[in-house]
Amino acid sequence: MYDAEDLSSIREARDRWESERLAPALDRDGERRERFATVSDREVDRLYTPADVADRDYDDDLGFPGEPPYTRGVYPTMYRGRTWTMRQFAGFGTPRETNERFHYLVEEGQTGLSTAFDMPSLMGLDSDDPMSDGEVGREGVAVDTLRDMEIIFEGIDLSEVSTSFTINPSAPVVYAMYVALADQRGIDRAELRGTLQNDMLKEFIAQKEWVVPPRPSLDIVVDTVEFAVDETPKFKPISISGYHIREAGSTAVQELAFTLANGIAYVEACRERGLEVDEFGPQLSFFFNSHNAIFEEVAKFRAARRLWARLMDEWHDAGEAARAMKFHTQTAGQSLTAQQPLNNVARVTIQALAGVLGGTQSLHTNSFDEALALPSEEAVRVALRTQQIIAEESGAADIVDPLGGSFAVEALTDETEADAMAYIEAIRELGDGSMVEGVLAGIEDGYFH
Repeated sequence: MYDAEDLSSIREARDRWESERLAPALDRDGERRERFATVSDREVDRLYTPADVADRDYDDDLGFPGEPPYTRGVYPTMYRGRTWTMRQFAGFGTPRETNERFHYLVEEGQTGLSTAFDMPSLMGLDSDDPMSDGEVGREGVAVDTLRDMEIIFEGIDLSEVSTSFTINPSAPVVYAMYVALADQRGIDRAELRGTLQNDMLKEFIAQKEWVVPPRPSLDIVVDTVEFAVDETPKFKPISISGYHIREAGSTAVQELAFTLANGIAYVEACRERGLEVDEFGPQLSFFFNSHNAIFEEVAKFRAARRLWARLMDEWHDAGEAARAMKFHTQTAGQSLTAQQPLNNVARVTIQALAGVLGGTQSLHTNSFDEALALPSEEAVRVALRTQQIIAEESGAADIVDPLGGSFAVEALTDETEADAMAYIEAIRELGDGSMVEGVLAGIEDGYFH
């Protein structure tokens, strides 16, 4: 992107600056610490210049919003058209209590619903199963029957709201209940909007909730995708999730690499079933963590879009709609502290801003008291207001990809993409050229762990 003569002049100027300005300052005052690194322990340079992004080609590597490689966003206007979906995670106790919290959040300005389930529901157990003792309704809502689903969504128009379901082993059952509820209400299945997490590969890698082994679990995921393509084309049947991988201890690069590896594995499995990539590809969605190192996170989101677009193009000859990565972001739960919990408001604000600057399509902001208990109404209101303030008062939503062109952010985006691709190639090699076999081998051999 830069003229060779200009780059030479910049390098010479930097050498002069380092000797004349930087060296005396370091001798006199030093720096706060010897090494500066991100949350993921990625060392960052003191200063970035055009020399750090000299090999970038604007059209191939950045382009414009709404066009491949989507580095700068998947929509031409991004948040100038409409802001991201504000989708607070909610669900606890009984279906009635969850319904009340849903209505409260909608009244406070939430624009999408996100459903949390208790552990028995996540594991496919009824509330009266002996193994459910002590866990019913504790970390999410208990759902056993279609009647429970009716109560949760009482007074909520399914044709007007987008609903996310954070559930995996028993995801097809919950999905079936939601479709049945729509049928009961006379709502066209083709109009249903929302997302089913339904990402079993990351369960074996990170969250560790499963009912059947990896390979048949993958088959069930593909069954769900196949049904969704035919019956609920506006509903995303899978949210390929890096969030839990990051919460389990991965770096930002590993979160990105393992998530995209799982995504390509699902694409391969669907194609092996006979599905057309341009039919199911646009219905795939992603779910990422956003942590405290703001520039690392922005770089990760931008690299994710570019890398997915390239992999889908080069490996699967996908059209533009299937190459455009759309993702949900949640702030980092494991960063929250029980001590001085109000400090979590600042942490969540930084993390949410990173998601917005990185171009997320929907966002959940954690509540400041989540290290202590399920969120109180006051805390969840502050979390939602944090998003609304970013959207309406910060100016971050007024410029498309506002950090694009930053020497630091572009350099970090390049590094993140390259490092993630190295992991993806290693996983592919585990499967002798098949990402499905590579991911399954990585799970069975403990590679990811």
